[in-house]
Amino acid sequence: MAFPPRPPRGAFNPRFKKEQQQEHRTNYMIKVPEVRLVGENIEPGIYPTPDALKIAQSQELDLVEISPGANPPVCKIIDYNKFLYEEKKKKKEMKAKAKTSEVKEIRFTPNTDDHDFEFKVKHAEKFLMDGDKVKAHVQFKGRAIMFKERGELLLLKFADRLKEVGALEGMPKMEGKRMLVMFAPKAQQNKKKSSDLGKLVEKKTIEDIKDQTPPTTEQQ
Repeated sequence: MAFPPRPPRGAFNPRFKKEQQQEHRTNYMIKVPEVRLVGENIEPGIYPTPDALKIAQSQELDLVEISPGANPPVCKIIDYNKFLYEEKKKKKEMKAKAKTSEVKEIRFTPNTDDHDFEFKVKHAEKFLMDGDKVKAHVQFKGRAIMFKERGELLLLKFADRLKEVGALEGMPKMEGKRMLVMFAPKAQQNKKKSSDLGKLVEKKTIEDIKDQTPPTTEQQ
C-alpha cells in the first residue's frame, strides 16, 4: 500500500499551535471577550479585548496575559520581548545565587615566601568572589612546630589581605600539626572589624619582632 508523501521539514503544520511556543498568550492569541488592564500609561480597569488590543497597538507594545486564571484575565501592555529578556535575566541571577558553596583549601608553611604568599592571596580572592569558602592552614613539620607564632602571624596577614572580599569566621586555631582559619564570602563586613584586624596584625608583627630581637648586654 502506498503512503502519501511526507511534507518537507519545516513545512507548515496546521495542527501545531503557536501558543505552544510561548509561556504567555499575547495579542490576538487572547480570545476572551474582555480583560482587566493593569500597569503604566493606561487607566486600570476592565476593557473589551479588541479595545485593549487597540491601546497596545497605539503604544507599539504587546497585550500580554499575565493572570489567565483571574475573572476576567489580567493583562499588561508591555514590550513582550523585553519582558522575556528580564525574566530570563532574573532566573539566571537566582540560579547563580543558589549555587552550592564549596570549600577551597589554601596551604602554607611557616617559611612561605612573599611571592608564593601573593599567589595564594589571588587564588583565595577569586574563590571568595565566586561564592566559595576558603580554608587556609599552615602545616608544621618536625621542629617547625616551635614557630606557631610565625604561622599565626602569616594567617592573620592573609586575613587582612582578604578583608575586602572575605569574612574571617574565627581566629587561627591548632588542629594536630596544622593551624587553620576559615573564610566565608563577604556580604556586608563591618568596617570597624576590618580595621581591628589590621591593628591586630600590626600588633602581632611588633611582638614577633621583639621576640626575635637578641637581648643587649645590659639585659643579659
